[in-house]
Amino acid sequence: MNSSQYVRPLSVESAGIAPGRGRLRGRRILVVGGGQQVFDAATDPVGNGRAISLLCAREGAKVAVADRNRPSAAETLATLEREGGNGYVIQADIGVEADVARMIDEARTTLGGLDGMVLNVGVAAGTLGLENTVVAEWDKVLAVNLRGPMLCSRDGLRHLDNGSSVVFISSAAALKAGTRSGSYDASKAALAALMRNVALEGAPRGIRSNIVAPGLVDTPLGRAATAGRPARAATLLPFGRQATGWEVAYAALFFLSDESVYVNAQTLVVDSGMTGI
Repeated sequence: MNSSQYVRPLSVESAGIAPGRGRLRGRRILVVGGGQQVFDAATDPVGNGRAISLLCAREGAKVAVADRNRPSAAETLATLEREGGNGYVIQADIGVEADVARMIDEARTTLGGLDGMVLNVGVAAGTLGLENTVVAEWDKVLAVNLRGPMLCSRDGLRHLDNGSSVVFISSAAALKAGTRSGSYDASKAALAALMRNVALEGAPRGIRSNIVAPGLVDTPLGRAATAGRPARAATLLPFGRQATGWEVAYAALFFLSDESVYVNAQTLVVDSGMTGI
């Protein structure tokens, strides 16, 4: 990176220290993938799912934090409650069909209804490059990244209240090749077709469905990816830095809130213009 390049300063929202404004007051939100992985516990920044969970609570929602890693989800909940929020933990693996059905039902029962769902899930597996693709690894990635959100959407549409919002967390990799993981990129691109079908089927009940597609984000998962592929850190970015998990969370908040009540079947890319410039 050129040392003279402009670096976009962090706003209070970017840093996760802005006060809540009541944008989700009275709402009941399920965040799937609300825990986070650990790369370096001493220095890890907030991940997307944890930031989304905390922000929803700050904005007045009751939040069901779901994750296959229950201790990580519980850590999110503990932080949420220390801030005065109201939430609940659900352990579920969205690769397991029965887990998904139980998760949706438990969230609806515990929260007293369900009018928002964020699907923040994604794994990458295998050696980089199509020539190195192993079928079992391809199937594993699509099972989590695509079949899992399909199951959540299928069961969620049955139980979401009228006027609800579904937000998929995808990736700029759906729009531009760059990760060298064909299975990851393909799964995230296919998520857009799933999102549009959820929007189509939900429209008669006012249920909206949209995508947030982050670019490079400074999260524990992002740092782990950089450790495995150091060239990732050298990517030139228009704003001179990677996004924060909070910046992704505020994009999701827009789609969850009534500020986007007439926005449906759309993708919002959070990458400082990397895919467009």
